[in-house]
Formats: sequence, C-alpha cells, structure tokens
Amino acid sequence: MENILIEKHENIAVITINRPTKLNALNKATIQELHDGFKALNEDKSVKAIIVTGSGEKAFVAGADISEFAHFSVEEGGKLAALGQELLFDFVQNLSTPVIAAVNGFALGGGLELAMSCHFRVASDNAKMGLPEVTLGVIPGYGGTQRLAQLVGKGRAMEMIMTAGMIDAETAKNYGLVNHVVPQVELLEFAKGIASKITKNSSVAIAKAIQAVNANYIDGVNGYQVEIENFGACFGTEDFKEGTTAFLEKRKAEFPGK
Repeated sequence: MENILIEKHENIAVITINRPTKLNALNKATIQELHDGFKALNEDKSVKAIIVTGSGEKAFVAGADISEFAHFSVEEGGKLAALGQELLFDFVQNLSTPVIAAVNGFALGGGLELAMSCHFRVASDNAKMGLPEVTLGVIPGYGGTQRLAQLVGKGRAMEMIMTAGMIDAETAKNYGLVNHVVPQVELLEFAKGIASKITKNSSVAIAKAIQAVNANYIDGVNGYQVEIENFGACFGTEDFKEGTTAFLEKRKAEFPGK
C-alpha cells in the first residue's frame, strides 16, 4: 500500500495515513487503501483494537484531495459522497473491531469526518478540528453533517459548519467531540494504553455493544430492541461462559480472539 502504513503489536494494530507532503489528505486511492486495511484487520482474529492516526506532527488528515473533484458534475459529486461513505466512513463506524482515532494536528473536512466515524477519539494538545467545506461552496459529504450533530449537539454543529471555523483540542473535549487531550509526544502511547484495556475484554461482547449503540442512530430501528437481542445472544457464546466462570472462580478471564 502506498498511502497507509499498518503495524501490529500483540492484539493492537495501528494504521497510519502516510501522505505527509499532502498533510495526509484523503484521495480516492487512500480511501480504498483504508477500506482494505480496516477490512483485513477486522478479519484478523488476533487484532482486538485498531488505532488510526496521521504521519508527522502537523496533521491527522487535513481534508479531502480537492483537486480530484473540483470539476465534478452534480451526479459525480453525489456518487463521490455515496461511495466514500460506503467504503470508509460508514464501514469504520460499523466495524466490529473497536477503532480509536488518535488525532494529531489538523483534522479538517474529511479528516474530521474520518475521526468522527471511529468509535471514539483522543487528541494531541495541538489538534485543530473543523468542517470548512462551505468555504468551497459545498457541504460535508462523508457523514459530517450527521455525526457532528450527534456528537456535539445541533447548535454547535450548525455553528461549526456555517462559520467553517476550527476549534482547538480543549474545546473539542468540552464539546464531547474527543474523550481525552494529551501532549503530542504522548498521543500514540496514550491511545495504545486505552486499546490495551479494551483487548483484555470480550471481543464478541464489544462487537455486540458497538452494534447496539449504533442502532440508536439508525432511523426506524429500535436501539433498545437491538440491545435486548444482542444481550441475549451473548449468553450463547464461549466468551460469556469464560467471563462468568472466571468471575465465580475469582480469577481474570482469558478471552480468545475474535
């Protein structure tokens, strides 16, 4: 792969978007590579958590590659958004393996949309986040109008989108857009520390929890009913037997891979 790097250590994988001369901007090739990378890691039974970050200290992802769509027609623009959402942004949100965004530097436009599609986010203290698409005469097209409002509330999302302004890491934390803010040099290790805690738990149960939480945001789906069904399904798993047995035997559970 030309645009991303993948490293695995024990049960944790790190995907690094590696286009430093373009501030890791998302082009079609990078979106496809990210899809392929996430898909492969999700199918890898040894990987129990994934971290995605950007190369260098300046940017997580500074946006989409505008040169690729500057001359698109209405039809081409719609297809660009639909394909991108299917291949990457919706795909990551619904991945059964937990995905943490380690946001270093700028996360703008498609970069913030990628971070928001992850299951949660941690940021470096120099991070800047925003959706500046209206300055180009377009709107966020990779789920940004939906996920930002879900995470920070309608009013704040409207203001961020309409003003095209950037917010700093502490503001993003106050808004609920990121969970933690740490110094740049500590970001990846901090994210790995959270990922390590995740890997000690049942991957089967975590996948069911991701599905249930996401169900609350799907029109026409009763999230409470999905929770009931997924709760019940857990009782038929080897992880449930191991977890409850370990509890009763007063030992730590040893869960298998996915």
